[in-house]
Amino acid sequence: MNLSIQQILPEDVALMEGLLATFDEAFDEVETYRNPPSADYLRQLLLSDYFIAIAALKEGEVVGGLTAYELKKFEQERSEIYIYDLAVAAAHRRQGIATALIQKLKEVAAASGAYVIFVQADIGDEPAIKLYTKLGDRENVLHFDIAVNSGNDNA
Repeated sequence: MNLSIQQILPEDVALMEGLLATFDEAFDEVETYRNPPSADYLRQLLLSDYFIAIAALKEGEVVGGLTAYELKKFEQERSEIYIYDLAVAAAHRRQGIATALIQKLKEVAAASGAYVIFVQADIGDEPAIKLYTKLGDRENVLHFDIAVNSGNDNA
């Protein structure tokens, strides 16, 4: 398959930009991915101790990847890893790339001392639901987005 999976490091800003382009193609969310951050911003993010980016490469080209955040817990000295985005380019799907990305994240999580990885899937996104069901236990929860500046604060 000639596939390599690697964590994106601060010196790999070009890989991070390739990952953003892959997300843009996979998610088709113009407002999210068509105004990418600067190389300096990405480098600072990759330097942080809470952000994780992993790329799947074929012949040096980013064909998939994931981003995740390490969340330090307060109730115990441990952390959780939250998969924020995961995508594989359409031409490379159904080849085990998403599973390989999550396996690499498990290695990164274990090295950081995290005790669990969690992820959300949209209702109706059957490929994602099938993948995550294969890899972990399903919980049924409700997700709420709370606007920071909604103008309706009733405090």
